[in-house]
Formats: sequence, structure tokens, C-alpha cells
Amino acid sequence: MALSRFTLRQLEAFATVAELHSFKGTAERMGLTTQAVSQLIADFEAVLGFRLFDRTTRRVALTGAGRDFLGSVRTVLRHVHDAESAAEDVRQRAAGLVRVGAPMVLAGTALPAAIRTYTAEHPKVVVRIRDLPVDSLIDSVSAGDVDLAVGPDRTSGQEISSQALFDSPWVLWCSPDHPLAHLKQVRWADLRHHTLVAAGRDHELSVAQMRVNAPEDTRITPVDVVDNISTALGMATQGLAATLAPAYVGVMAARLGLVMKRVVEPETVRKVCLYQPLNRTLSPAAEGFAEYLAHWLQQWSETDVTAKPAA
Repeated sequence: MALSRFTLRQLEAFATVAELHSFKGTAERMGLTTQAVSQLIADFEAVLGFRLFDRTTRRVALTGAGRDFLGSVRTVLRHVHDAESAAEDVRQRAAGLVRVGAPMVLAGTALPAAIRTYTAEHPKVVVRIRDLPVDSLIDSVSAGDVDLAVGPDRTSGQEISSQALFDSPWVLWCSPDHPLAHLKQVRWADLRHHTLVAAGRDHELSVAQMRVNAPEDTRITPVDVVDNISTALGMATQGLAATLAPAYVGVMAARLGLVMKRVVEPETVRKVCLYQPLNRTLSPAAEGFAEYLAHWLQQWSETDVTAKPAA
């Protein structure tokens, strides 16, 4: 007997007749005619090879075989109803797993805060964070290692969409007693005489590109490159060096007591973007979180610590 010959309509009709002891009542509940319900049961019995009900003009009663079989049918229907509920949750973006990549500062500050508020309203959505180097964000989205990524602007190619969320100027972070901390305005020329540390290959290249067209004797070259921005900020806290980084790292730097100074002539601004794949369909949960995250990060960027560097 092929299981594929079972239909959910037959299972539902059997379970409902067993509950109501009435073909007429079952027809009303299922929105069918009494004849249609009777035919469903007859077809089901033919597939099963045994009778489910003893019928008289006055009563409908389960046969012994029907009683033995009823528990299995109710189990199947319960799982079907659970599957329907799960499908509705997915369709309404109320359930699912979302994987988001971001560099360390965003992964350790902005994303956890966004996830907390989002999952409070969508408790069946699970969001996982992957802290990634900036240079790995695009590749991770393209390879499917993450569903979304947030980070500084990068060339995304034809397989990845890039949505600019907010601007974050590159600024100088230094200790309060650093000589540059007392300047009203910091120019690139002022940096040549001070020790600078860059955080990661991404920051090293960004610092170099800022002044690539400047005369050689005015270019800024970091004396050291460390892997993580937390290390660079720690060195700045102890007065060992100053560091250049996007203003949004202020969510970490401010806690260390560092001073943020705008670097001008010219000022360099970095865009923070949301990256999504174009070559595959995101789950409804990922789509919903992406929409929420884009709006949330735009609001987050408007706080004093991330968007308003000192003069």
C-alpha cells in the first residue's frame, strides 16, 4: 500500500467523524456536503483495506480497527498543523535563522543591541553574529557563509548588493594628554610628527589611500599595524600612539577616555553599508531582519559618539 495514496483531506475527515460521531456535523465543519464526507471515508477505507466506522441510521461508531488507527491519524494531523504554523511563521518573517557578518566594533556593539530589540518582538528568529575582517565581508556573503554583512564600503561586484546606511568620517583617536588633543583642528600635516598605529590591513590601506596623491614628504605612514582595533585603541589610551579610524568606533573609544579629533584638509568620510546577495534568495527571516537592521543602524549612527567628531 503506497502511503502517497493517503490524503490529508481523508485523514481530517476520519478524525472529525470520530470526534463528532456525525457525517453531517463533519460536513459542516469542513465546508463540504455530507455526500462528499461519506465519499472521503469510503475512499479512505478502500485504500486502508478495513472499515473505520459502523454506520446505522441512528449512530456512527468507530470499529475496533478504526479505534486502533485513530491515534496514528491524530499524530499525523498534529504534525501537519505544526508544519502549517511553522510555515506561517516563516512566511510572516516570525521564525528562522539569520547569520550576520560584521567587523569587530560593529559585531561587538551595534549588532548585539539591534538583535536584542528585534528578537524581543520576534522571539522565534535566531540571529547569529560572525565577526569578520573587513576584507572578508563581501566574500562571506557571496559564499553563503553569512546571509547579510555590515561594514565599511567595499567594491561589491555583480553578485552582492550594497546599501549605504550612514557616513562615518575618519578621525584621530588619542589620549587626553596627547599633544594633538589640545589642537582646535587637526590637519594631515600635523600627523607627520606623531606616532600612529593602524588597526588591520584594512585600516593600513585606508590611511595610505587618504594621502596617496599628496607629496611624498607629507604622506602619512603608520609606524605599526596591529590586527584588532581594540589593540590600537589600547595603545592610544596609554599614550603609545594615536590611531586613525572611523568615527563609529567611538562606542569603544569613548569608554577608554580617548579624545576624538576631526582630521581636515581634506576630511575623509567612510560609508557603512549593508551587503546582501543578489544570486540567491534570502529567507523571509533574513529579509525582515535586513530591513530592520538598515533602519536601526541609521538611527544608531545619529548618536553623538558615532556621528559628531570634535573639531
